[in-house]
Amino acid sequence: MVIKVYLASSSGSTAIKKKQQDVVGFLEALKIEYTPLDIACSEENRMWMRENVPGEKKPTNGIPLPPQIFNEEGYCGDYETFFDAKEDNQVYAFLGLPPPPGSKEALQAEQVPLQNGTDPDQEPEDTPRKEAGEEEGEEGEEEEDVEEQEAQEPEEPQSEEEEEAPVTEEEEEEGADAEDEEDE
Repeated sequence: MVIKVYLASSSGSTAIKKKQQDVVGFLEALKIEYTPLDIACSEENRMWMRENVPGEKKPTNGIPLPPQIFNEEGYCGDYETFFDAKEDNQVYAFLGLPPPPGSKEALQAEQVPLQNGTDPDQEPEDTPRKEAGEEEGEEGEEEEDVEEQEAQEPEEPQSEEEEEAPVTEEEEEEGADAEDEEDE
């Protein structure tokens, strides 16, 4: 796989020069092999770059500015998408290259993604497991499983009145006595 970076060797824009230097310098620092293709000296390179940048990635005037980055014939992105990938430690993914072993990106790729905060290989604790020889449809066991799940799940209060601590019988009697005294 060959990374192609389309550059303009004789650009009057210092912003474009800085962006090109940033891309090239970063690729060299990571020792990623690339081929610089000059669009200022080669009409063929300029036309190929312009034709192969996807329409949704082209600026409003329709002419993409360098640097533009490709992996073989596949479009990777422009400076802004490269910069975002660099900030997120995703340059190898951006370029369509496998990350080298031991790199931050490789370590991130090795970590098992968590689904809803749990390991996808581990069964949730409240999921009943079937034992060997256990048949489905045994109603007594299903009811017990449901009761166990309900006992484990904390009840969410549905109104402010229910948020208060439960009232004991003694408290109810004291409250009734207090109301009776108020009525007198």
